[in-house]
Amino acid sequence: MSQQSADLAQRVAEAMLSNDLYSQSLNMRIVEAAPERCVMAMTVGPNHLNGHKICHGGAIFSLADTAFAHACNSGNQTTVSQMGSMSYLAPGQLGQTLIAEAVKAGGAGRSQIYDIAVTVQETGDLVALFRGQSRQIKGQIIQDDDL
Repeated sequence: MSQQSADLAQRVAEAMLSNDLYSQSLNMRIVEAAPERCVMAMTVGPNHLNGHKICHGGAIFSLADTAFAHACNSGNQTTVSQMGSMSYLAPGQLGQTLIAEAVKAGGAGRSQIYDIAVTVQETGDLVALFRGQSRQIKGQIIQDDDL
């Protein structure tokens, strides 16, 4: 991995998050952005809890989906989700920091597959597994004159 591609991935992730009011409203933050990889974090607060007083599945899905989005857009080619599925393995609890790590699993042409593991930062326990399929479309996140 070149330093230039790592820097671009970080800039793309920051640009995407700065325009993503939904992810901001869930207090997501970038831990690491690299080519075809992204790590996002979210500390479970009262606003993330469901009626069972555990982290809402939608919040966990959103964290994984955001890491997925940043990983598959890391090369600055606009890429969207075609499909995503989540398997929930354990609940997230109030006060825990959830970490979503997205990595490219493979693909061909404009379609790629990413795997995302959501874990508890404090214990390393696995909370959920997400698999997403992306599709490159026209456009860039950061315009050429801003590079």
